[in-house]
Amino acid sequence: MLIRKLMEEDLPAVLEIEQQVYPFPWSRQIFTDTIESGALLVVVEDGQRVKGYAVLSTGGGEAQLFNIAVSPDSQGRGLGRELLQWLIEQAKQQQAEMLFLEVRLSNQVAQLLYLDMGFNEIGLRKRYYRCNGGGREDALIYALQLQSENYFNLS
Repeated sequence: MLIRKLMEEDLPAVLEIEQQVYPFPWSRQIFTDTIESGALLVVVEDGQRVKGYAVLSTGGGEAQLFNIAVSPDSQGRGLGRELLQWLIEQAKQQQAEMLFLEVRLSNQVAQLLYLDMGFNEIGLRKRYYRCNGGGREDALIYALQLQSENYFNLS
């Protein structure tokens, strides 16, 4: 498995995975805008085939995981866990003190992964995600403390 920076030629594979795993996938333009904003976009390759990707933004002592996905045919093999661990290390290298993310209330598999990786549920965004049929779904907000030294020391 290889984790590397996303290249332009990876976008078709990333968009295909995005459409397979999310009911309201990001468009090519959203990915392009995210690249231009300075966020880190990476892919996971296995045998020179893109199996997953992630989008991480850092700044101001914080990191935000905007998107992480593994292709359906590669799920359940630990790729998501390895990618998440790699992203955590990247956020630490950027001196982020906290890593935040949102997850659909119905995405129990992702929630279990985040909790197992040390994240804590810190909030709820009501009606955050769109749903088929016009409804909305709540998002849980998770955070992971990355730098423990003096994070809460206000003196």
